[in-house]
Amino acid sequence: MLPTKAYLEKTYREMNRPEYIHPDPLEFVWRYKSAADREVVGLIAACLAYGNVTQILRSVEKVLAPMGKSPAAWLKTATPGEMKKALVKFKHRFTTGAEMAVFLNNIKRALERHGSLERLFLAGYNKEERTVEQALYRFIDAFNSQACAPTLTPCTALKSSFKRVNLFLRWMVRKDSVDPGVWSGVPPAKLIIPLDTHMRQVSMGMGITKRKDTSMKTAVEITAFFSRVAPEDPVKYDFALTRAGIRGNNT
Repeated sequence: MLPTKAYLEKTYREMNRPEYIHPDPLEFVWRYKSAADREVVGLIAACLAYGNVTQILRSVEKVLAPMGKSPAAWLKTATPGEMKKALVKFKHRFTTGAEMAVFLNNIKRALERHGSLERLFLAGYNKEERTVEQALYRFIDAFNSQACAPTLTPCTALKSSFKRVNLFLRWMVRKDSVDPGVWSGVPPAKLIIPLDTHMRQVSMGMGITKRKDTSMKTAVEITAFFSRVAPEDPVKYDFALTRAGIRGNNT
């Protein structure tokens, strides 16, 4: 049976709390106060969010360690060689230090050309489009225009669910006690559910979808259901619905 709004709101009230953020890479975003640092750290943390969550947290910590108090400021002054040297021993599953350096250099280039990651995203955002799907593809293509870090930002031609980029967008766009809401130019109504295996299983269990893949098509279908429940904020229930499983797997 499909979940009712009353059930979803109850789950949101119970689980969408700051004390339940750990263990989640989102916790790194809350360490910083400036929008510049939060969006940089958010993209790093979200794009590393694959694999075991304990390892994810360790890996994000290792990337941020050389950057000091302001990762955004560090990126603006660090050379590609300095980035590569700082990450020479880094490894997160399939992501090497050399690839992470490419990724960080892409952030640096985005900041130099656009001033912020939000402005880069908005350059490809069309408010007439129903969701951020096409804007997301334009953002990644522009981000990877000089070089690509494929384990961190997948090729847009693959049309995967782009779970990690949608996770980053949730953190940046939504604002409540869990999501910091760094950006102001994109409405929450346009967001797409960050679809991983657990969210797919939850959605199948509640009868929201019968699709068994974690493609963008499945993510859009699941989001469409939540859009009918909460049209202004369809991703509102994402954290609450997935929290129990994430915490249960890593306690």
